[in-house]
Amino acid sequence: MKPLVSIVLSASLLLAAAPVFAQGVPAPAAGGRQNLNALKGVAEQFLKTEAGGMPGEVSVKIGVIDPRTALAACPAPQAFLQPGARAWGKTTVGLRCTAPSNWTLFVQAQVSVQAEYVAAALPLAQGQPVEASQLVLVKGDIAAMPAGIVTDIKQAIGRTPTVSLAAGTPLRLDTLKSKPVVQANQAVRLVLNGHGFSLSADGKAIGSAGDGQLVQVRTPSGQVVSGMARAGGMVDVAF
Repeated sequence: MKPLVSIVLSASLLLAAAPVFAQGVPAPAAGGRQNLNALKGVAEQFLKTEAGGMPGEVSVKIGVIDPRTALAACPAPQAFLQPGARAWGKTTVGLRCTAPSNWTLFVQAQVSVQAEYVAAALPLAQGQPVEASQLVLVKGDIAAMPAGIVTDIKQAIGRTPTVSLAAGTPLRLDTLKSKPVVQANQAVRLVLNGHGFSLSADGKAIGSAGDGQLVQVRTPSGQVVSGMARAGGMVDVAF
């Protein structure tokens, strides 16, 4: 019979040599395979960051990755979006590894952004300036809506709808004309700013335009130039 001290010593040595997976640290994947749950975490964090500039509460749901997917372990996988892809709504996010192995994986995702947006409280007539009393704030998933959804009532007041809108319709910036700061046939001041110099001249607007919109102006000599309409009857001409 082995002495008790020898048995205790042998057990201690075995425990010391065994891998330590305490305190919730996951065991490394067999054969150096990539942890798929870790990849989902990378994709989720990436999309939360990308959609972080949107107003409201962002939530991300990553689609299922086939558990049979076998990828070599990667110390620093990178997430990315394909050109033209949005970081919200129903989207696809790419995951890739460049070293020590080279692989790429695409996963489906759903990014929701719960926020208040502006909708018509009653029917809005085409061409009629919008008033605050005609608008209401509604909460919903703005990531599932077209781009340009109005989220601030001040953005819509004074603008005119390009088409008639039914009550409850979400307002979009591309369907609202800004209030003209330059009217057709109005006398305007052309301003040309360059490096170290500034020139100005009188002219007459050929059409109407809102702040920041392109407008054509006829000079006293009959020349037609284009510039950006600004408040106060000013038109900035690009040099």
